[in-house]
Amino acid sequence: MILEVLHFPDPHLREVAEPVSKDEVTDGLRQLAADMAETMYDEPGIGLAATQVGVAKRLIVMDVDWSEEDRNPRVLLNPEIVETEGRVISEQEGCLSVPDYKADVERHQRVRVRARTLEWEEVEFDATGLEAFCFQHEIDHLDGTLFIDRISRLKRDLYVRRRKKQLRLEREANTSKSPF
Repeated sequence: MILEVLHFPDPHLREVAEPVSKDEVTDGLRQLAADMAETMYDEPGIGLAATQVGVAKRLIVMDVDWSEEDRNPRVLLNPEIVETEGRVISEQEGCLSVPDYKADVERHQRVRVRARTLEWEEVEFDATGLEAFCFQHEIDHLDGTLFIDRISRLKRDLYVRRRKKQLRLEREANTSKSPF
């Protein structure tokens, strides 16, 4: 099932997600992960955090190399970055929850991620390049942080003003269509 992706400035995007406990790994959580993957591919994106679909749990799905013929989503519970190395610019980073905007964001070049799988197996691995950027981006979501929080105040303020104007115009257009 395709889920609704929340868009800035929805306040749920600022919530800090709660850890998933072992007893919460149920058919319902597995279905949420499957629905999140389906939603990610439908948007299309390469990562999605549960907070982006209104669920304040530490769950992400990612697939940085997917194609229509080859989909292999990685589902991680309680992901955390335990080690970092280097700094580099993630060029033209975007977000399903921040529509119509891309920006260069300073990120770590390499990260070591520790998490749990849906089988409650603990995994730990290194990520570089796009995969490292994606992990940092999705884990930020779980902490209530958006990528626009990591750009200059001027660029962020310009986006916020433009987005608020866009939302106001959409509301006005919807109001004028009402027969009452």
